[in-house]
Amino acid sequence: MRVGLSLSTGTICLVLTLLSWSLVPLYLRQLHTEVDFWTNNAWRYGASAIFWMPAIAWALWRGRLPWRIWRDALVPSLANICGQVAFTAAFHEMNPGLVTFGLRTQLIWVAVGAYLLIPSERPIILSRRYLLGACILIGGLFPVLLGGDQSLAGINLTGTLLSLLCAVGYAMYGVGVRRFMGRHHPVLAFAVICQMTAAGLVALMLVFGRDHGFYVPELPAWVIRDLAISAFFGIAVGHVFYYASIARIGIVITSGVLQLQPFLVSVASFFIFGELFAWWQWVAGVIAIGGAYLMLTCRGSGAKQLSMASSEGSD
Repeated sequence: MRVGLSLSTGTICLVLTLLSWSLVPLYLRQLHTEVDFWTNNAWRYGASAIFWMPAIAWALWRGRLPWRIWRDALVPSLANICGQVAFTAAFHEMNPGLVTFGLRTQLIWVAVGAYLLIPSERPIILSRRYLLGACILIGGLFPVLLGGDQSLAGINLTGTLLSLLCAVGYAMYGVGVRRFMGRHHPVLAFAVICQMTAAGLVALMLVFGRDHGFYVPELPAWVIRDLAISAFFGIAVGHVFYYASIARIGIVITSGVLQLQPFLVSVASFFIFGELFAWWQWVAGVIAIGGAYLMLTCRGSGAKQLSMASSEGSD
């Protein structure tokens, strides 16, 4: 009974994770004409940091917040900041479907980072199945990205580059979490990373943001509402659903189902923004996801950790 209940709860959490992380790209594209990406990042992550601050306060009060967690969180937080800046900026250049397909290259960068930083993962990365999956993933993604978005008159080099840079940033974030935060409770680890990421993004907004980001309270109510919704689902609770899904039904199934995100986003983007792919781009996208599946289902605990690292982000 408990096993069945756990699986049922895990399935619900997995569906909620997929829906949450599929909503965020749509909201970011919707907001791109109203809020500059420096300000967008700072306000959304700032609100999420406030949401998670009680967890930090509770751990501190109970004496369960080791000082070294802040040092351990430095590398993944810096990577998360870089990935987040490129992620939000990409939606100012092109529609959500292409951005989310570009994020699938994250698996490749995770493998590179893990090979360099986590020696125990190298046998998995060098396995035939993993390398074959990587080749299929790359071969499938290039036609999607280089084919462009027909509704925006072809390829957008700036947007494509930003989506690829975002994939690198999020990959290094995931590898950094695996490498430096493994000794800490995952919820507390994310709460600390959220605080440090928010601090960095707010600092960037104060330097580069339009009017230093102070114009947000004067924006129309629907803009503030959409900022709040994307922050809540993408950052504040999306990661809770994600970790709960992993705990109940496992990382491989969770990561595999989350590969559906580009397709859900692309379909929704067609109806909302008129984003249009050629039929061969859809075929290439399916092939790319097949390659990702091969990579995610390599046997061994190392593959599980790699797939977990590759699924973090997208908020």
